[in-house]
Amino acid sequence: MNIANKISTFRILSVPFFVASIIYYSPQKDYLRLVALGIFLLGVFSDAVDGYIARKAKQSTPAGMVLDPLGDKILLMSAFIFLHFFNTGIRFPLWVVLVVVSRDAIILLGIIAIFFIGKKLDMRPSNWGKLTTSLQMLAVICLLGRFQFTFLLWQAAVIFTLISGADYIRKGFKLLYGPAGNFP
Repeated sequence: MNIANKISTFRILSVPFFVASIIYYSPQKDYLRLVALGIFLLGVFSDAVDGYIARKAKQSTPAGMVLDPLGDKILLMSAFIFLHFFNTGIRFPLWVVLVVVSRDAIILLGIIAIFFIGKKLDMRPSNWGKLTTSLQMLAVICLLGRFQFTFLLWQAAVIFTLISGADYIRKGFKLLYGPAGNFP
């Protein structure tokens, strides 16, 4: 296992600690919000570092192409879900959580469908996907940091989540049915 993959694995393994700090958070234990923020920032930083190492040291591997986005998805899904359902002081609205989780569920189902039909899938994220991930990460950071205008950021994240979701769906249909979109 190369260094980039180890960093991605570390990000995945940090998620339970992030989740625990959110679950046990209360206004009387505000330090746990800061612990969650620190772990999340470490996850964001590790995402940038593993991508940089994989590109610069030419350590891109098939495992890394799965571990890196998996680490991002697990960290972000945990953040959105647990910052709504298990937290009373700082939370995302349910509609934000539903949009974010639905997009990733649809993408996952599309990947499974494409895999089962035997089509070759390019696992690289699109520019829309990268922007969406960045905005979602920033929304979590701002929520945990209790920034005043965080709602504007999560609204922007939702808009780009919808745009990137539509882009991935379009690409999935194009892969499944060809460029002409000949549906059976």
